[in-house]
Amino acid sequence: MQELDDMELVKHAQAGNMAAVGELYDRHRPRIFRYIRFKVANAHVAQDLTGEVFLRMVDNLPGFHPMEAPFSAWLYRIAHNLVIKHGQSESRQPVVPLVNAHNVSRRHDNPAHVVERQMEMEWVLEGLEKIDESQREVIILRFVAGFSLKEVAEMLGKTVAAVKTLQHRGILALQVVLAYE
Repeated sequence: MQELDDMELVKHAQAGNMAAVGELYDRHRPRIFRYIRFKVANAHVAQDLTGEVFLRMVDNLPGFHPMEAPFSAWLYRIAHNLVIKHGQSESRQPVVPLVNAHNVSRRHDNPAHVVERQMEMEWVLEGLEKIDESQREVIILRFVAGFSLKEVAEMLGKTVAAVKTLQHRGILALQVVLAYE
């Protein structure tokens, strides 16, 4: 199954092949989790929301039409909508903790370096909150979730050139914001 592309896996999954469903989960869960984890403050909530994305994937897979959107874009929309819904149920926007979507600490790391990296990430997160929302979304999808320019363009319904422009402007805006922090 690993050698099949997403569209072939989707066809197999729609036909009831549970191994194809599992491969789609294995292939997309890390990115979807990183995206959600970056958006919500609590790791357990991020895990729950990620699980919910894939439950909705299974429930809605029969209605997915590959010609309408790439599979990764479809999953991202599900994740994005769940994050929005979760944010609306919160009384206020949660504060992102020091530990973020990346596994920043390892057993052999010097604790001082771990704290320094966490503080730097918190500083960047605060800067991201101060830039344009569309630029922030592109930066998160590209550099946190690890999606390609083409994938981000498909997810956001924009051209690759537009995504490149948003990314470039977002990085410049973030540099300006961070320079004054």
